[in-house]
Amino acid sequence: MRSFSNSTSTKGIAAIVGVGPKLGSSVARKFAQEGYTIAILSRDLDKLSRLADEIACEAKTQVFAIRIDCADCKSVREAFEGVLSLGSVEVLVYNACEPASCQPSNFMAISPESFQRSLAGSAHGAFYCAQQVIPGMVERGRGTIIFTGSSASLNGLAGYLELSCGKFALRGLSQCLAKEFFASGIHVAHIVIDGAISDPRSSKGDQSTDTCMDPNIIAQNYWYIHTQDKSAWTQELDLRSPNQRF
Repeated sequence: MRSFSNSTSTKGIAAIVGVGPKLGSSVARKFAQEGYTIAILSRDLDKLSRLADEIACEAKTQVFAIRIDCADCKSVREAFEGVLSLGSVEVLVYNACEPASCQPSNFMAISPESFQRSLAGSAHGAFYCAQQVIPGMVERGRGTIIFTGSSASLNGLAGYLELSCGKFALRGLSQCLAKEFFASGIHVAHIVIDGAISDPRSSKGDQSTDTCMDPNIIAQNYWYIHTQDKSAWTQELDLRSPNQRF
């Protein structure tokens, strides 16, 4: 575990699982700007540590980088032992997913091992992570869990069976948890990201920003979900890029 500390937050921990240079990074930055202590988790600790340093310097808050393999329940348990040692997890964002190939795959060419890895990244990991934080949220009577989905969460895509099955399972997990733990004060939401996400590191002249989704704007929606009043909680939010048709 690596940490970079500038000040102490009293708001609790926002744990972001599956942090890369796009959406995960933007969500971590948003919650850091709002005063939360941040735990960012992914498999590449070197890249994660550099990002933690950047966010801590920008937001003047504590940021902890923790390695995790979401497909391995032992790794998840050990990672969250580190997270929970920091304080109460008020927010869990599960943004991890086994990378999908840009090229469609023939069903008969998919190996059982590859299929299992895809399910593990999207669904098993979300299940493992949620089990680590829900007991504490139930005890405190509050908490937010947000799962990142995609268009594959809603429609089976030919050639992308592994991604679709994993995302369908993630959506089902979200709906079940939302219904079971609503009375306990835990807000569980699923966000459908339907479109490509731009890289905030790209130059302002990058034309892809005209057709891609801005991860910083998406992150604002994650914050919006977290701050909703319980009288009108969103269970699923559908976000689409400018070039997507409804």
